[in-house]
Amino acid sequence: MSPSPRSVTRAAHAKINVFLRVLGARADGYHELESLVLPLSLADDVTVTEAARLAVDVHGDAKDVPAGGMNLALVAALALAETCGEPRRGADIAIAKRIPVAAGMGGGSADAAAALHALNELWGCGLDRETLMTIGERVGSDVPAMLAGEPVLMRGRGERLTPVRVATTWWVVRPFGFPTRSPDAYRWWDEDGAVSGPDPGALIAAAEVGNVELLGHALYNDLEAPVARRHPEVADAKAAFLDAGAPGAVMSGSGPTVVALARHLGQADRLAEAVPGSFVVSGPPGVA
Repeated sequence: MSPSPRSVTRAAHAKINVFLRVLGARADGYHELESLVLPLSLADDVTVTEAARLAVDVHGDAKDVPAGGMNLALVAALALAETCGEPRRGADIAIAKRIPVAAGMGGGSADAAAALHALNELWGCGLDRETLMTIGERVGSDVPAMLAGEPVLMRGRGERLTPVRVATTWWVVRPFGFPTRSPDAYRWWDEDGAVSGPDPGALIAAAEVGNVELLGHALYNDLEAPVARRHPEVADAKAAFLDAGAPGAVMSGSGPTVVALARHLGQADRLAEAVPGSFVVSGPPGVA
């Protein structure tokens, strides 16, 4: 009886941008950014299993998830195989989706990061963190932050990371049934002549010590106004959270998901009840 193929499973944690500051367009077509990226308790599961060829299967809440060559986990796997010197290495990559798709929560990037970690183990590549980060940077701008697996201050187009030790906080997430593409959000920011947000020093300090009142007041996202002009649901959800008593609310990433900060779990539950379609998470992971 032949042995069962080896498998490795890694959690792919969603993220929110506690703040997102756009500093302007770059010569390479990207934008210079600054953001506090917070991983959440919400996660997909990525399982990689020995196989003769590379393939990806997405199940669960998989609507609008590319399963072919555009899937970031598959792109990451191909890049890792090339770096390992075995471009024809195979694996079945199974992704159990829970993170909303095209929602500004880093789901595709998280899956890519989890696939890199899992395949590095399955294939015995032995690549260090720095090498995985270099691969992740080629796959997508959010992938290095998701590879870090901890709160980070992200700069550049996503490649410059500084760990930040932050207190655990409770958040209420309101996704929407329509996607917003990152290129569109940044183009709208350019077209609207939007300006960069304030220096984030006070916000980062509040996050480090868990000062929820100050943190809630300081939340911001430079892409929020341009996206909300095209999708007023974003502004409506934010207003609903604030009317329900949230210390603060903000759009995450390029949207359209809106997240509200809660003072404690009890309030988070009440906010989720007040804004239909919402659910509760914690960040960093480890609570809930």
